Amino acid sequence: MRAKITYLVTAAVLVFYFVLVGSRGVMLIQSGTLLTVTFGVAVLILPVIGLWFLWKNTQFVRKANQLATELDAEGGLPVDELKRTPGGRIDRDSADEVFAKRKAETEAAPDDWRSWFRLAVAYHDARDTPRARKAMQRAIALHDGRPVQA
Repeated sequence: MRAKITYLVTAAVLVFYFVLVGSRGVMLIQSGTLLTVTFGVAVLILPVIGLWFLWKNTQFVRKANQLATELDAEGGLPVDELKRTPGGRIDRDSADEVFAKRKAETEAAPDDWRSWFRLAVAYHDARDTPRARKAMQRAIALHDGRPVQA
């Protein structure tokens, strides 16, 4: 729940910022000179890109959460079998063992979104965020029946 609140607060702050920057861009455009119109258009592009990025991230998180809910209802969520240090951090060797299992599971069933979801969790536990995101995107695509890029 804390993560959701943090995400919503961050998104709200970003939207406020985009509105603020966008209004400055509009003011520059309204000035009417070639220089200010050029700057105004450039300033308006930033909030548009930011809003697009925020929208895509929100959709990604929403879809990943839907998969987690569905997998939980099936009883297929990965069990946390990771060893931890006294400080609570994940033991690297333990994460590597679990990752090896998840990778083998995914290689055995490459068209199963469930195995890709669990592989994404294993990547995340191993602190490999880019690969975790790609694996989750693949799980979402497989779940939705969309073609998957190799």
